[in-house]
Amino acid sequence: MRAQDSAIASAPIAVSGAPGRASHGTLLAALGVVTFSLTFPATAWGLQGFGPWSLSAVRCVLAAVIAGGCLLALRVPLPDRAHWPGLAVVAGGVVIGFPLLSTLALQTSSTSHAAVVVGLLPLTTALMSALRMGTRPSRTFWWAAVAGAAAVIAFTVQQSGGALSAADLYLFAALLVCAAGYAEGGRLARRMPGWQVIGWALVLCLPLALPASVIALASEPVRLTAHSVAGLLWVAAGSQFLGMVVWYRGMAAIGIPKASQLQLAQPLLTLVWSVLLLGEHLTPAAPLTAAAVLVCIALTQRARG
Repeated sequence: MRAQDSAIASAPIAVSGAPGRASHGTLLAALGVVTFSLTFPATAWGLQGFGPWSLSAVRCVLAAVIAGGCLLALRVPLPDRAHWPGLAVVAGGVVIGFPLLSTLALQTSSTSHAAVVVGLLPLTTALMSALRMGTRPSRTFWWAAVAGAAAVIAFTVQQSGGALSAADLYLFAALLVCAAGYAEGGRLARRMPGWQVIGWALVLCLPLALPASVIALASEPVRLTAHSVAGLLWVAAGSQFLGMVVWYRGMAAIGIPKASQLQLAQPLLTLVWSVLLLGEHLTPAAPLTAAAVLVCIALTQRARG
């Protein structure tokens, strides 16, 4: 079973029209990256009207309601018993862990500083995949991945003035749990549709998220504004559900390691949204870093595991 998991995780499914499938998978994974790039700015908006615990719990409830409605409407049967442990890892990593930890971090960290997490996420996801399923990408892949991650880290740290904050503990913890959830979700998306992976993971969290949201809303002040409501709706419907649907489908088509490297562009996209939506400022280094990251992404897409 371990050898089978390794083959499934590291390469696209061998079917007729594989090149078209790979292109389609790359497009879906890239769409997921664009969706995720708005998560930190939307979270910053949400924090203008909600506390961190309220925002994290309510987003999970709303996303679970959407996912559960889709599962019921399409009469999707329950997953096999063997899939539930993997779904629990997805739930703990991308439904509960990363949203809560990153939201707590964004109370005191700027979105540009928090983007360092996303810069490290592709490499960490590939490492998690290797540990979990024995994937073995090529040396070219690893060199390009490390170079791209280094470029993104250097840029985001420079943007934040090179200072570390207490929020970094939350950010690094969020990085680890999210990478585990991505790797496990990509593996499960080989055995069931990607939207069902995140859908069942969300439903699995509903019994915990519902009472947590009631307690949090009663304990933290709430101020409904256009920004706070828009931020909540985006992180719930966009980042938590729709983005994960296309992301897991993309990973299933082109493999976890290659899909994860597309996220090297996410911090730069987040910084662009931060300028447009939050009024943060970028340095002239942005275009140079973007070019370096695009080169690294091209190399990882061409490298063979």
